[in-house]
Amino acid sequence: MMKKICVIGGGRWGQNHIRTLFELGNLGGIVESNPKRLEDLLSKYPVEGFTDLDKALEKDFDGFTVAAPAPLHYEIAKKILEKGKSVLVEKPMTLSTETSKELVELAKKNNAQLMVGHVLLFHPAIIKIKELIDSGKIGDLYYLYSTRLNLGTVRTEENVFWSFAPHDISVLDYFVGHASESIESKGVKFLQKNVYDYTMTQLTYPNNIHAHIFVSWLHPFKEQRLVVIGSKGMISFEDSSPEKEIKFYDKHIEFEQGIPIKVENPIEIIPYEKAQPLTEELKYFVENLDKKIKVADGQSGYEVVKVLEKAQELLDKAER
Repeated sequence: MMKKICVIGGGRWGQNHIRTLFELGNLGGIVESNPKRLEDLLSKYPVEGFTDLDKALEKDFDGFTVAAPAPLHYEIAKKILEKGKSVLVEKPMTLSTETSKELVELAKKNNAQLMVGHVLLFHPAIIKIKELIDSGKIGDLYYLYSTRLNLGTVRTEENVFWSFAPHDISVLDYFVGHASESIESKGVKFLQKNVYDYTMTQLTYPNNIHAHIFVSWLHPFKEQRLVVIGSKGMISFEDSSPEKEIKFYDKHIEFEQGIPIKVENPIEIIPYEKAQPLTEELKYFVENLDKKIKVADGQSGYEVVKVLEKAQELLDKAER
């Protein structure tokens, strides 16, 4: 029998959850506090509709996804987990490490699955790059960086780091296979008094692996770039380009009699199977409701929030 999932939140991203789960045959219900929006959604998707989460929790759904505004994530997910139901919460999981940790422990206590919407971990290109790193194709991992730049979408309730960087933190942790050990962060406010529009963040991982994240919503063009540097080669991936190619650069530095020599060979385009990350993410959630979530689980979501929170502390401290 098909698993039935109830989506909480019918806004822009929630509608993507709704459409995708409907296409997969797994949409069971929609919770949306705006009656008119709910009515419009139910006219497209003939499932159960609710304006009240408590009413939805009385039904026998197999799981829930939460695509509500970030400040509501904790209270909604807590209610679901207290009922022993599994939940996928959009990123960031919550707005503090304290509440994120509480959700992780609550899921364990009630034997429920807790997953976080770090959708790039289900991007076929990201999975392929992880395979290349683990295979030793680039040698020892030296450093990584990611850029996530665009004009907008400017938020008023959260800064650009909280809005953009969860994707990058989750991917960098995934590539390295470990959470970061230390962090430095700087940012600038231009448009609003209390909201950073640009941040640059440096992460340090075990084994002297370094990474940095550059995010801005004040940029003339869209760029979503990942670069990975190793002792034997380098990888780049530009997710905002039409081609979405993974490029392997057979380049490195060798020393001959103490003299650094540049070794450079032709660029190799790495093939990979194309698929929609959100579809793959939601399929994974549905398929693992009765198993154990291993990718984008609650603990990894907590580690991402820990970096976000620490970066916020550093940004605030720099102002004082």
